[in-house]
Amino acid sequence: MKLGIGIGWRPEIAAEVEALTGIDWVEAVAENLCADHLPGSLVRLRERGVTVVPHGVSLGLGGADRPDAGRLVSLAARAELLGTPLVTEHIAFVRAGGPLTATPRLEAGHLLPVPRTWDALEVLCENVRIAQDSLPVPLALENIAALISWPDEELTEGQFLAELVERTGVRLLIDVANLHTNHVNRGEDPAKALDELPVEAIAYVHVAGGVEKDGVWHDTHAHPVTAPVLDVLAELRSRVDPPGVLLERDDAFPPGAELAAELETIRGTLRAAAPDSGAGNSRGAGPLAGKPATPGARDRTAVAQTALLSSLVAGTPAPEGFDHRRLRVQSRALAAKRADVVAKVAPELPQILGDGYRAAFLDYARARPMSGGYRRDALDFAERILISGGLADPVAQRRLTHWWEDRSGPRPPRRTARIVRAARAVLVGK
Repeated sequence: MKLGIGIGWRPEIAAEVEALTGIDWVEAVAENLCADHLPGSLVRLRERGVTVVPHGVSLGLGGADRPDAGRLVSLAARAELLGTPLVTEHIAFVRAGGPLTATPRLEAGHLLPVPRTWDALEVLCENVRIAQDSLPVPLALENIAALISWPDEELTEGQFLAELVERTGVRLLIDVANLHTNHVNRGEDPAKALDELPVEAIAYVHVAGGVEKDGVWHDTHAHPVTAPVLDVLAELRSRVDPPGVLLERDDAFPPGAELAAELETIRGTLRAAAPDSGAGNSRGAGPLAGKPATPGARDRTAVAQTALLSSLVAGTPAPEGFDHRRLRVQSRALAAKRADVVAKVAPELPQILGDGYRAAFLDYARARPMSGGYRRDALDFAERILISGGLADPVAQRRLTHWWEDRSGPRPPRRTARIVRAARAVLVGK
């Protein structure tokens, strides 16, 4: 299956993407699409013969829990609607806690790294098989960028991916920007990873920009693609001709001309790095002998992931063996992302709170881990402000109260009555 050169479709740049020439395909975040109808821009692109691939971000296939059936049904529906040749997700966990650990459910709101251990591999493989059985088209999984490393890992990135492919037959989505990120943040050699992984299993490749701050590379998708990332792309192309290559941009969107220039740079990099003959290494080092399935792998993975996520979002002590400084960086990054995403899904909140929005949200995030999606997070944030005394500005207080009442939906009567009474008492007092 040859995809060609593509770009990540986002509503903010829909017009620019439609105007680009030489685009063979686009990728859309699956969770941002309705299950029964498509945005007009994607309809027009499909009418022109442009392939649309849904890219999931919330399955958490690397998590200790088995994949949520509802999320799989939703992803399958989007695949059917788009008539896509494949769907993609991530090798990551995004939530932890719950019944397996008898602890509250925690949501990361972000893709977190899976430990490269035999236990985690066993859990991931079972989850992948469940997902594959539920989807109408093949699945490809993406390697993620990470700020932190798990202690006592048993496999390298390339070995982990090779074993995953060997055991499940899943395809790979290789993000060269993430390989560069892990080179800066975790000292991992991208060339070694490419040597070890089965490059013939690659479905397509991601290319994206980022920025380095204080020795940490942040995979922002909001900056131009840098030379080191293009160097990793060239390394990959010297080994295999990938079926597809896609430019990702998720924020700080530039004019269409700049996107077109980046795409042309990617094309030039691929042309220059193509080997004179053959396809380079057609296979990595191959799978390891492996370890047999062991009882309790899912439970042990659940305990480890819950301890890590709790330290990142709930302030519990850091698990043994982790770099405490990196955990603090990751914790701040998660809180900042929560603030940014809530501002996007509920833009009225920063409008109502003005310059005080971000500080108020970060204060809330330190005391309240996310246990649902971002829309639930927005409601809980507003609720906390109303319960804790409200706002000094009566107009802002009134707007926030009405906003919360309009969106809160059915809630436990006692709690709802308490919140609304508190909010109205403040209004009356004003």
